[in-house]
Amino acid sequence: MPRDWIAPLKRLFPAGRVSTVPKVLDAHGGDAWFAAVRPEAVVFPRSTAEVSKLMAFASRRRIPVTARGAGRGYVGGCVPQKNGIVVSLMKLNRILELNTADGVAVVEPGVITAQFQAAARKVGWFYPPDPASRAESSLGGNVATNAGGPRCLKYGVTRNYVLGLEVVLADGTVARIGGRTQKNKTGFDLVGLFVGAEGLLGIVTRITLRLLPHPPARAGLSATFTSAHAAAGAVQAIFAAGFLPSALEMADSFTLASARKFLGADRVPPGQAQILVEVDGRKEGTRAELAELVRLLKKHRAHHLLLAKNEAGCERLWEMRRNYSASLKNSGLVKLNEDIVVPRSRLVDLIRFAAGIQRKTGIQVACFGHAGDGNIHVNLMIDPKIPGIQKKADRALDELFEQIVAWGGAITGEHGIGLAKLPWWKTATSPAVRSLHRKIKDALDPSGLLNPGKFV
Repeated sequence: MPRDWIAPLKRLFPAGRVSTVPKVLDAHGGDAWFAAVRPEAVVFPRSTAEVSKLMAFASRRRIPVTARGAGRGYVGGCVPQKNGIVVSLMKLNRILELNTADGVAVVEPGVITAQFQAAARKVGWFYPPDPASRAESSLGGNVATNAGGPRCLKYGVTRNYVLGLEVVLADGTVARIGGRTQKNKTGFDLVGLFVGAEGLLGIVTRITLRLLPHPPARAGLSATFTSAHAAAGAVQAIFAAGFLPSALEMADSFTLASARKFLGADRVPPGQAQILVEVDGRKEGTRAELAELVRLLKKHRAHHLLLAKNEAGCERLWEMRRNYSASLKNSGLVKLNEDIVVPRSRLVDLIRFAAGIQRKTGIQVACFGHAGDGNIHVNLMIDPKIPGIQKKADRALDELFEQIVAWGGAITGEHGIGLAKLPWWKTATSPAVRSLHRKIKDALDPSGLLNPGKFV
């Protein structure tokens, strides 16, 4: 039976803004993770005022509301766990301002990340955060998870570029926080409170972003090694020599083997481990850095060096790197992707620990990702047909997360907690920290209507 609030909800908005069609509901019940829950209605607002109207309505009737962007998350962060209403922000998709004099852009949350980067590039400016899903993910989703990507090593994560937000609170109140200046110390850092909050504290409807002048040149290289330990050691050597690359990635043997099978052996160099390094800046500087990096890596027994001396060459290397996740999915095994972070000095320890999990459990472990900042994607590759494999994988994840926390790391670097990491929320946080989260949630959303069923 239809809920008694469905008809009044539809009357609130112009025709087409609210859907209860089963196919639409199912399409908005999950993300890239495996779990999904069908909402009772999906609303497609076109303005902040409409989001405010929706939240005031939901607040009066105590209806759960889950905000959703492009649905490209990996942890079930936008699954409407308590049914209710999903508010899709994908119709709020305008770039409202690109101001090169101020180095500022104002966007709506449904703008696709790669499209925004391209628009900024056309006017000579640069938005660095570059999650692997940038061609599909929305800026609102990036804000919700504080998304990163390879370039955050040098340039920082999404939070470092958010100057201001327009946020609709649980009762429909519209709050405009932050501003459009590079410095702003007026009160608490409320912008930082909402960035990475996974939609639990408010619904972002407008984002003011900091831009940088676009670097005039890029250069990079791929180098392979005889072992992942050797590759991790080379990562440390790069920093010890005083380099700060714009990106520094790493991949292990199973990842490379899967990529050779998926992309073709001619497109992935031979070797048991790989690092991919990119530098940017003035043309003369990038060429000089590239030459120095080649000399350094040869000393560390790198082989099969592939050099990229310009932007087109760098993009060819990145095309290879961006296909690593798809290559693992193509292996025929189910990929459990854990975006853990360790202090960079623990990279070699992490590789050894992952190998130990593989020996102990028989589960193939594939490691690749952002070695420069310690954000390695540890993927458990499981065959679901094997009896008891899921329990074995869960025990392996228990060990992995406990060790990561013991090293001073984090159980998630860019995907968020969502539902997938919920079992390890208490492992990762102290009672005092969990209590603080609860107090903030209770203050801003006392009825628990926003994205309920998640970590707070």
